Amino acid sequence: MKVFAISDLHLSGLSDKPMDVFGGGWEGHFDKIKANWKERVAEEDVVLIGGDTSWGMKLDEGMYDVASLSGLPGKKVFVRGNHDYWWNGITRVRARRPDDSFYFLQNDCVRLGNVVIAGSRGWTCPGSADFTEHDMTLYRREAERFRLAFSEVKKVRREGDALIVLIHFPPTGIKREDTLFTELFEENGVDKVVFGHLHGSAYFPPRAEKNGIEYILTSCDKTKFSLVEIL
Repeated sequence: MKVFAISDLHLSGLSDKPMDVFGGGWEGHFDKIKANWKERVAEEDVVLIGGDTSWGMKLDEGMYDVASLSGLPGKKVFVRGNHDYWWNGITRVRARRPDDSFYFLQNDCVRLGNVVIAGSRGWTCPGSADFTEHDMTLYRREAERFRLAFSEVKKVRREGDALIVLIHFPPTGIKREDTLFTELFEENGVDKVVFGHLHGSAYFPPRAEKNGIEYILTSCDKTKFSLVEIL
């Protein structure tokens, strides 16, 4: 079983927001992603999708875009992004999943094979260019949500299992400072952290190591609309 990741698909099947307005590279971006996915992913594999899946505002719109992944191989694991306004209540979202190959994480985890994936949205961190005092409350709240996720991890993780965190926001500032998120990741034996959110000229290395944990940026324009192999 291999694990791949990609994030920030920004699909707009039922909403009028084509992504090519953000640059020529986005033209036909979903077709590029699907072609790469079909070429590399087998049915037994896992694909992590790190938020901002759909521009949809309502659940029907968002799930229409989620369902557009139904014909692609592998198990699909999602977390919510800051633009996923359609994701309004985890129970409602899970009730609408297209089939049992779709998993939606919110402050919890799932074990697939010998890999445990813990997921939540996260938030912008101190040290980020756009961090303000207003963000502090949400930042702390999201850290508490990861505490909940790791309490679930302890119930299912077995010896030898890899532990991957799936989070939408970068869990550090640009200088990769210690944050509440990184401290929790280190305390709970995380192996890899997968995130997105950043686009265009926003800089973060595609892969970075901090205190034994690998941090991997998977926003689809940053990966040239290809999946990143994580494990």
